[in-house]
Amino acid sequence: MPTAIVCGICGGAGAGKSTLAGAVVEILEQLGIGVALLPFDDYYRDHGHLGVAERALVNYDHPDSLDLGRFAADLGDLADGRPVDVPVYDFTDHRRRPESRRLSPQPVVLTEGILLLATPDVRRLLDVAVFIDVPEDIRLERRIVRDVEERGRTPESVRAQFAATVAPMHERFVAPSAAHADGLVDGTGNLAEQATDLAALLVDRLGGDANIEGVAPHS
Repeated sequence: MPTAIVCGICGGAGAGKSTLAGAVVEILEQLGIGVALLPFDDYYRDHGHLGVAERALVNYDHPDSLDLGRFAADLGDLADGRPVDVPVYDFTDHRRRPESRRLSPQPVVLTEGILLLATPDVRRLLDVAVFIDVPEDIRLERRIVRDVEERGRTPESVRAQFAATVAPMHERFVAPSAAHADGLVDGTGNLAEQATDLAALLVDRLGGDANIEGVAPHS
């Protein structure tokens, strides 16, 4: 029997998944509840065998770009109370780093990614699943800011990738998977309220009676 509550946050690229996840982690930790955060993005396959130019052409929004088997196995291990060694992925050069990071089991396992709900082996491990709904133009704007600031991209390259693979794969895999979510989140709404609501749901699933009123993520 699983020993943890597993929560998945899904949504398109730039929907705010990692932001919401981080806010939920902050709230739960203020309540003294441990959280193991396992991003799906850490499980991109290594493309070090390809040249730099070739790596940029890989469709990173297709399920085949992710090591689904290892991710599902690690998520299941965390849910069952076993530690895992998580791969470290470098988005600047599309390669997996030689080191890994040890993640210890916690009462809540929180994961986020664009393809969580499109993957049956992952979906069946989730106790709670939410989908963040955000219009495409806003997601593109957010993606440009993130990829330029954090991943060494240019605005032009981000727009080109979005048009070539991100938007088509969103329509093919991501958007339809919202039907598997327990609830939808307005990604343009109040983050503090959304994070508090999700944290309260997880506390309730844990059978806890922690007072969540007045507890919110720092702005």
